[in-house]
Amino acid sequence: MKKLIALTFAAFCTAAFLSYSYRTPAPQPLTPECYVSCFTSEIMNQFKAEASTTSFAMMHDNPIPYVIEDPLGKNISFKAADGSNAMGYEIRSKKKSNKWLFVIQEWWGLNDYIKKESETYYNDLEDVNVIALDLYDGKIAATADSAMKLIQSAKTERLESIIKGAIAYAGTDAKIYTVGWCFGGMWSLQSALLAGKQAAGCIMFYGRPENNIEKLKTLNCDVIGFFGNKDRSPSPEVVNKFESDMQAAGKKLIANKYDAGHGFANPSNPVFNKEAATDAHEKAVAFLKERM
Repeated sequence: MKKLIALTFAAFCTAAFLSYSYRTPAPQPLTPECYVSCFTSEIMNQFKAEASTTSFAMMHDNPIPYVIEDPLGKNISFKAADGSNAMGYEIRSKKKSNKWLFVIQEWWGLNDYIKKESETYYNDLEDVNVIALDLYDGKIAATADSAMKLIQSAKTERLESIIKGAIAYAGTDAKIYTVGWCFGGMWSLQSALLAGKQAAGCIMFYGRPENNIEKLKTLNCDVIGFFGNKDRSPSPEVVNKFESDMQAAGKKLIANKYDAGHGFANPSNPVFNKEAATDAHEKAVAFLKERM
């Protein structure tokens, strides 16, 4: 009898083990595509946590009011990847071109300063289409408090959907270049990652860098960055870590560092550093021209 009970128990355990093994497949390694999308929320959440602090808000004086005159471009709408409408400010090349520069806003939103920057790049480059992406769906902040609220309400999935929609709008043969400042610097790099093999060049004016080396390994273009040694977001330590991470990922980063603070390249910022901003812009344009 005891032998029968033992055999029955052994059979039950074997069946349970086999059932569990059948229902629970072995974990599979993440694909490169997953590294691009699966970890974007992580870096965005890090930025949100930082942007919710008083110290971060104090780095951003309210922008000086500005209204663009005689705009070169026009406001457009296109389909985001989720099927909803997305918006941007577009300046089309006078000649047919597969070169597209995505201009990514600061945390203020797509204001007229960003539109003006888009026009400046358009005039400095040849045969390029420029789109300033509206990642806030029409909302613009004029104070640090309102910008903080917009950042906290921004959803990674929505931002990615807008960027993917812009890539589709540009076309499958488009060469994608990206540039952005602060929040936009972070999303300039994320946009280059989302562009995959279409990515041709990425420009970061400060902004939180990606810190997942496996994700950085999926990057298909060079990066040039402009950072302030007096900045606290990102701090010099974070920038140094970004340099080592890019090296570990086998990717090229050209890091330019200035004796300047956060937002030094923004003319609407009271701490605007004209000398540093001019040098950075010239290097950014040269970087793009070398890759176009």
